Amino acid sequence: MNQSIVITRYARALVKYVAETGDGAVVCSEAEALVKALHSVPDLSRMVRASDDVVSPFDKKKLLQGALGNKMSSELSRFLTLLNRKGRMDLVEDILRDFTDMYYRSVGKRVVQLVVAVEPSERLVQRVRDLIKDKTGDDAVISVAVDPDIVGGFVLDFDDYLLDASARRALDRIKEQFIEQNRRII
Repeated sequence: MNQSIVITRYARALVKYVAETGDGAVVCSEAEALVKALHSVPDLSRMVRASDDVVSPFDKKKLLQGALGNKMSSELSRFLTLLNRKGRMDLVEDILRDFTDMYYRSVGKRVVQLVVAVEPSERLVQRVRDLIKDKTGDDAVISVAVDPDIVGGFVLDFDDYLLDASARRALDRIKEQFIEQNRRII
């Protein structure tokens, strides 16, 4: 079966499960913390994705609990047990990422990634939040990432919408135009 279908099905099942238990906000914050840990600690991600011969399912779950400071909701713990039992632990990061997006949508919020060259002011973050509210009608959960490589400006990513207003992109466009014009001269 296509991996994206599997990821979506598990994420949707977790959204439905937390809607029944009423602990969606807790599980969502834990899922965000795990995704961040798996993304920022390559060794953790590698261990969780390793085959069961290398790292036992029990140890994989313990590693993820450790990433949360050994405090995990019973819902997320049961869900990770299910992923272990079904041999889908290699997809846990993608499943949890999709889960957070689906959960926020179910409560009328949009996940927005804002990439800037320097730490943004609260005023800028609020302007982005207001822009999303005006365009979609939903509140925005803004995840800010600082990337000095974009030089200036910002990159805004949510749903299927990407707005690259970075200085790096503008410089790349100018470079492409310059190269194209020089090709015509020769």
